[in-house]
Amino acid sequence: LCRAVLCCNNPLQLMGWFGWWPSTTDAKTKQFCSKEFPKLWDSWVNSFVDTAFNGAPVSSAPGPTLETPPTAVPAAPRLVAIGDLHGDFRKTWRAFRIAGLIDEQGRWSGGSTVCVQVGDVLDRGDHELQIFYLLERLQVEAEHAGGKLYVLNGNHETMNVSSNHRYATPGATVELMRWQRWQALGRQLKQRCKCYTASAASVSEAQRAPGPPANLFGAAHFVRTEAMQPGSELTQRFMAEHPIVLQVGSNLFVHGGVLPSHVEYGLQRINQETKEWMLQGSALKPPAFLRGASAIVWARDYSAEDEDRCDCSKLQQVLQSIPGAKRMVVGHTIQGGGINSACEGQVMRIDVGMSRGCGDREPQVLEILDDKRVRRLREGQAPEEVSRTAPPQDHGGHHTPGVDEGLLRRVLAGGLRMS
Repeated sequence: LCRAVLCCNNPLQLMGWFGWWPSTTDAKTKQFCSKEFPKLWDSWVNSFVDTAFNGAPVSSAPGPTLETPPTAVPAAPRLVAIGDLHGDFRKTWRAFRIAGLIDEQGRWSGGSTVCVQVGDVLDRGDHELQIFYLLERLQVEAEHAGGKLYVLNGNHETMNVSSNHRYATPGATVELMRWQRWQALGRQLKQRCKCYTASAASVSEAQRAPGPPANLFGAAHFVRTEAMQPGSELTQRFMAEHPIVLQVGSNLFVHGGVLPSHVEYGLQRINQETKEWMLQGSALKPPAFLRGASAIVWARDYSAEDEDRCDCSKLQQVLQSIPGAKRMVVGHTIQGGGINSACEGQVMRIDVGMSRGCGDREPQVLEILDDKRVRRLREGQAPEEVSRTAPPQDHGGHHTPGVDEGLLRRVLAGGLRMS
């Protein structure tokens, strides 16, 4: 601790706290300050501000890599898929509990299970970043347990990176500004201890530590644009490393839908170019395959609730053109009757509108066993084989057995501390 404080500015100010103080000219101290301390201090500050914001310990945030996000991985004995979350932390928690992926304290309990969340963490709800932190931590815990958690980017992630924030809630903007203030404090701590090399603009921003603007609605667009533009800290950490499309065994996961034009362009190329855009592109110039009704994150060709409106021949063409692919799993379009299949089981539609901001329906989870058996999981009910027509489900808004509402309230209030 003494050496750490010595590496910061004006250590003599703290001399009165100690009866003895080592010399800053000590060779070992100089070596520690110049070589070891910057990395240790950087890591400690990051952990401090993340834990302070999140209200619970978090996993170390990995930096951006040069690797292309995965496009195809082997089949898993147990594979689960979770649909659109849209800023609803309570429903996210419940969905992961239904899937058997977390315990009562929110720790990974899924063992070797592979899980794919199909995107749309952002918008329509107030706890977007809290969900991102949860997913980030679970990815690390799943890896250590022999499992895997993949998170895709949906149309609401690409919208926000391209400065389209029309579905953001005021509560989400308040959460974002709270995150920005903690991050600004972190930059101040690093800069004061000469461990932060930033532009003058960044240092000035750190010293501002912005508070809530007088007109929250008027400022929301600018706050989110600055925070989520390509290359921003938030985009690099929580979105750029996530794929757009992912094949797990014979299952092709995507938020909207894979069309023949996407296959022709190249699915791996789509993942790579999306990452490159999020890291260093222009917010106003997203790749063409992310724009318009036929974009891979926007397409609804296979997700209309009325199966007669689904283009099953196009779906079959796509699956036949991708080695090993037998079914597609999509989100994006709310299924009023819950998780269901269409086109003779070649597409699974898993967006049940669970978020309070777009349906407030009861969460459901898709389970695929041994790459063959497909089941729907719901709270308090036995697993069901997924059918073409799903029975109507009850809407949310009531207490569900097996969910600790008190614990959820503490998590949302930032008061949970995990041992």
